[in-house]
Amino acid sequence: MAASSLLALIDDIATILDDVAVLTKVATKKTAGVLGDDLALNAQQVTGVHADRELPVVWAVAVGSLRNKAILVPAALAISAFIPWAVTPLLMIGGAFLCFEGFEKLAHKFLHSRAEDEAHHVELAQAVANPAVDLVAFEQEKIKGAVRTDFILSAEIIAITLGTVAAQPFMTQVAVLVGIALIMTVGVYGLVGGIVKLDDLGLYLSRKASAAARGFGRVILKTAPVLMKGLSIAGTAAMFLVGGGILTHGVPALHHLIEGWAHGAGALPGIGVIAGGLLPMLADGVVGIVAGAVALALVTLVQRLRPGAKGKAGAV
Repeated sequence: MAASSLLALIDDIATILDDVAVLTKVATKKTAGVLGDDLALNAQQVTGVHADRELPVVWAVAVGSLRNKAILVPAALAISAFIPWAVTPLLMIGGAFLCFEGFEKLAHKFLHSRAEDEAHHVELAQAVANPAVDLVAFEQEKIKGAVRTDFILSAEIIAITLGTVAAQPFMTQVAVLVGIALIMTVGVYGLVGGIVKLDDLGLYLSRKASAAARGFGRVILKTAPVLMKGLSIAGTAAMFLVGGGILTHGVPALHHLIEGWAHGAGALPGIGVIAGGLLPMLADGVVGIVAGAVALALVTLVQRLRPGAKGKAGAV
């Protein structure tokens, strides 16, 4: 009996671990859009920080991110255990926020000139170079801002993951949520640490005696800004795709309509396979852009109606 019980326990554990592995993989794919944006946002958060303080700042934000997830994971488990009906509305809110955040970035490109952005970066650089500026306080403000940004993005990741495992046993939910929290934290801030030090690596190599090393260093110096821009663009696009996908799945009629379109496109001769796969993504992206535009319009309207907030309304 004891041996049978042990084998049954081992089998249960193996099954749970297999489920956890599969669900974690699914949740990682679904949250990849947020991850891309998280990378770009957090790498930008250390702009203006002295080179020798970049990694300590990234580490401090990573610790703050773990604290955020230590709050969010139990909250997500409590929601799943006591008010599971709230999972879908929360996902819809998270999806709408993703679309809002993505459209806000697009709007920023049109509402703010390149000169304004460059002036902001110059202001940051001057603040760091000014001996009268309290660099410790400046650094702490950077960290607090990054941790606040991380809390929002972490909440989105946890909400998406919770939607993936909401119907699973409690221990599976715990394992997947904790696994995703750790994977995303290590993955995001490990990569952010690498990205913010790319320019230092390029500068180091460009000063080496070897011509090959100098050439590689110059390539890195030219590539680093392109990488940051690429991450930002990919992250914004993914926000519309992921957020729009959450919204379309939350509205059954719309989801079935898109499925019907995809099925029809998949039957087209020659291009059916490609068209059937791209059409749902395109539809999710369009829904995400429209939802983001509506959300931004509502937020802007509320800001303008608030007393004393008119000056902030245009600060997208």
